[in-house]
This record gives sequence, C-alpha cells and structure tokens, in this order.
Amino acid sequence: MNLPNKLTVSRLWLTAAFVVCFAVEIPGRFTIALVVFLAATVTDYLDGVIARRRGLITDFGQLMDPLADKILTASAFISLCAIDAFPAWAVIVIISREFLITGLRSLASSKGIIVPADKLGKHKTAWQMITIIYFLILLSVNEWSPGPWLAPAWGFGTYGLVSITVILTVYSGAAYLAKNRSLIQTE
Repeated sequence: MNLPNKLTVSRLWLTAAFVVCFAVEIPGRFTIALVVFLAATVTDYLDGVIARRRGLITDFGQLMDPLADKILTASAFISLCAIDAFPAWAVIVIISREFLITGLRSLASSKGIIVPADKLGKHKTAWQMITIIYFLILLSVNEWSPGPWLAPAWGFGTYGLVSITVILTVYSGAAYLAKNRSLIQTE
C-alpha cells in the first residue's frame, strides 16, 4: 500500500477517534474533536497532492479517498446534529446526496468502471469541511469560555454557510449524476 492510500486509511481511523470525542463527555472534548478533524482534513489534502506529484494514483485511492471523505463528513455532521449544534434537515440532505453518489460509484464499479471524484465534488467537500470546522470552533470556544457563544452565532452568517454548503452539495450531486447518466441509462 502506497503512502497516499495509507493516508486515506488513516482518515478512517481519525474519523473513529473524532466520533469518540463526541461520545465521551470529557473536558475539552470539542477542542480535541476539532484537532482530530483538522488532522483528518490534512490527510485528505496530502493524499491527493502526494498521489498526483508522485504518480501514485491507484484504483483503490480513486475509490476509497472520496469514500473516506464521505464517512468523515457524515460522521461529523451526524455528531453535530446529535448535540443540536447543526440542523437535522441539512444533515439529511447532505447524507442523502452522499448515498446517491456512493450508489452510482458502486454501480460503476460493478461494471468495472472507476468513477473518480471531480472538481465540483472536491469543492463541495472543501465547503463541507469548512462548515464543520466552523461549528467545531464555536463548540470549542463555548467549552473554554462559558457563555452563550453558540446560540448568538446562529445569525445570518451561519445560516448562510449552512445554505451554501447544502446548495453546493445538491448541485454537485445533480451535476455528477448528469455527467454519469450513461451508467444509469444502461440499467
């Protein structure tokens, strides 16, 4: 297994650690979760850069990198929703898109076709990660500086960030389905 693929697999382990931070009520858990999530986003960046620069792009990486991203972001959104820090409707829309695209990739894989992530999907993932980091920062600040930090943050900017993330998620999913409609039409 090459280095980019090892980084992709490490993101799965970091996702598990991230979820544990939400499950175990310890002092500083949201700050720890933020650090773990940031480490996972760095592995996402590095695995792609290293794979392209060193010519280490593999079928495993093309399939597992976007899947590891989906598992990380879905876990984060569900964890945030579970503590009422992120709207459930947005999580449902985001995760539904991810299931649809994963289903399309599975269909393609059954036909011997690898469907890699495209630029719009990568842009969507970046926005999702930025949104998650924003909410984790709010939670971290709230746990170190008690006060009503989270509630007032739910202003226009936060709703705007959630809206942009959801719109980009839906748009990228629709574009991805349209681009790969030949896979669906042959069924």
